[in-house]
Amino acid sequence: MRLALVFLGACWLVAGQASAEPTLQDRLKAVQADPAALKAAIEAGRKASFFCANCHGEDGNSKIPEVPNLAGQNPAYLLEQIRKFGSGERKDQFMQGLIKVLKDDDRVHIAAYFSASPVVTGKADAALAAKGKELFVKLCTRCHGEQGRGNETIARLAGQKVAYLQTSITRYRDRTGERNNQLMAIATGTLKNDDIAAIASYLTQLP
Repeated sequence: MRLALVFLGACWLVAGQASAEPTLQDRLKAVQADPAALKAAIEAGRKASFFCANCHGEDGNSKIPEVPNLAGQNPAYLLEQIRKFGSGERKDQFMQGLIKVLKDDDRVHIAAYFSASPVVTGKADAALAAKGKELFVKLCTRCHGEQGRGNETIARLAGQKVAYLQTSITRYRDRTGERNNQLMAIATGTLKNDDIAAIASYLTQLP
């Protein structure tokens, strides 16, 4: 009996030590809290992200209309999306293959690098953007923020590509995308195609 209790105690100790191990999000927070470490991480991320450049651009500003900008995105959000692609929770054969070969430090560094890169905003028709602002304020600010910059768990939309925004919003509205989300489906459910174009025009020119 005594031996069993000792064994159980040892198991609990090991389990407690395992649970205390820092997560990648913990590592990211530690890096962000140290200016020297953050500077080094950004430089390491610039080098580690070379394979991202073909689609997302060298600095995270995509050259392809349908591919999202990563520049300026919240680093915690980026790191979580990297994790999801690596685990298969988000499905893209190309992305999954690339991310699976990344080491943990590479993932943290890439998130730090792209988040530190300034986003290059797009241009939009003023009248269309004004209409889009009204719709965005009414439907989207509660989650994405007044400036469309999101947070640790919600994507930054400000400065995104118009084509990417239109495609993504349409998929949420029609529930045809891989990432179906009940709140997004409700928020976008009444939007017409012209409304979606207006919202995209408004968001693309936000810094």
